[in-house]
Amino acid sequence: MASPPPSAGPAGDPTLTAPLPITNQRPAWRDTFISLRIPNFRRFAISHLVAVIAVWMQRIAQDWMVLELSGSVTAVGITVALQFAPFLILGPYGGIIADRYPKRILLIITQSMAALMAVAMAVLALTGVVEVWHVYLIAFTLGLVTVVDAPARQVFVNDLVGPVHLRNAISLNSSIFQVGAMVGPAISGVLITAIGGGWAFAVNAVACLYTVITLALLRTDQLTVAARAPRSKGQLREGVRYVMRKPAIFWCMLMGAFVSVFAMSTPVLMAAFADTVFDSGAQGYGFLNTALATGSLVGALASTRRTTLRLRGVLGGAAAFGGFMALGSVAPNQMVFAILMFFAGIGCLWFITGANQLVQISSNLAIRGRVMALYMMVLIGGQAIGGPMIGWLAENIGAHTTVLIAGGVPLVAAGVFAVVLAQKGQLTLRFRYTVSPSQRRRLVAIVPKSPDARSHSAV
Repeated sequence: MASPPPSAGPAGDPTLTAPLPITNQRPAWRDTFISLRIPNFRRFAISHLVAVIAVWMQRIAQDWMVLELSGSVTAVGITVALQFAPFLILGPYGGIIADRYPKRILLIITQSMAALMAVAMAVLALTGVVEVWHVYLIAFTLGLVTVVDAPARQVFVNDLVGPVHLRNAISLNSSIFQVGAMVGPAISGVLITAIGGGWAFAVNAVACLYTVITLALLRTDQLTVAARAPRSKGQLREGVRYVMRKPAIFWCMLMGAFVSVFAMSTPVLMAAFADTVFDSGAQGYGFLNTALATGSLVGALASTRRTTLRLRGVLGGAAAFGGFMALGSVAPNQMVFAILMFFAGIGCLWFITGANQLVQISSNLAIRGRVMALYMMVLIGGQAIGGPMIGWLAENIGAHTTVLIAGGVPLVAAGVFAVVLAQKGQLTLRFRYTVSPSQRRRLVAIVPKSPDARSHSAV
């Protein structure tokens, strides 16, 4: 495993970090789930799995309910935007809160509030009085909760496992999320068809309460709690300056902006294809989301085997995600489209886990909450812009052209950034026409042009 990042940089500044720790040896298969050997993380992971399945059940039910009530894909995009807009505006302040206060207590509060919102939606839906504006209001309120929940949850992983197993825990967290994203939509699709989507909200309320109980019962003496940042002026500006002078973080965020605005509004795209292209209804919507999430699970698990952590790998994942999405524009039927979404999911999670790991490991614990909030603001907040935009495009120029744009823009952006980073890192492509029988070697590799270029390790 990678060596833990130091608590302070070479100059003693607590906001600086030493050179990036890089894993040079592939971990043993028995260590694929090594972070689950830590009791606190294992309990948290189980509750996280339950919660994610329930959240996806609620999200699919919510989006399909809006589509049925309004008959508009744009309305689904507005729902997505309202859920993510608070993070776009207030995200950095959530990071300041995460740096100042105990993460476990923050998560107990946010999950309790999420449970109340789920109960409200369940009552409205099951009594048959729900209207689109109800969904808009609750989606926006949940967005406010996410402002604090998302950065606190990201940084809390370090409290659970410590720096040594952080990369493995991040990958497993992503795997758990994708298992939930794979199972939740499938269950929700069946549930909506059989007894109505209102029960999905009730299930999520119970799952949120289970998470609260799990957090309350964690062994606090086994947590690796970092020193909390004291209240002071200019903490937000300090976080922004930190990001700007750390190339590994800056380029991850820039690539994340293109991915989140154009390619991450997959629920809107899946709703458009299920409703207007394949005419497969709620079950088709759940099936397409499950295909995407299955690929994402494969990508997340593959990331646990990552031996090196570089920007070039992050860009490669983004390019694969966008490329397979763009190919969906010429899919002749739902099955082919679902297969392409499976491979898009692999690329998506290879990008997300790589970027997440690189951002966290590149930032010091004293400022990590603010850094992760800025990163999540880009990744989550971008969907507030992309959701209604993608919905409007799907309704006005067609689902096929929209998915071509949604995948094509991140693909082109990844290519442009790769050229820029190659020039900065003095990198080039090397083609090998023979393979040594005693050693596996890549036929095509990105390598430094000169020995001096090897110092650009983040590229």
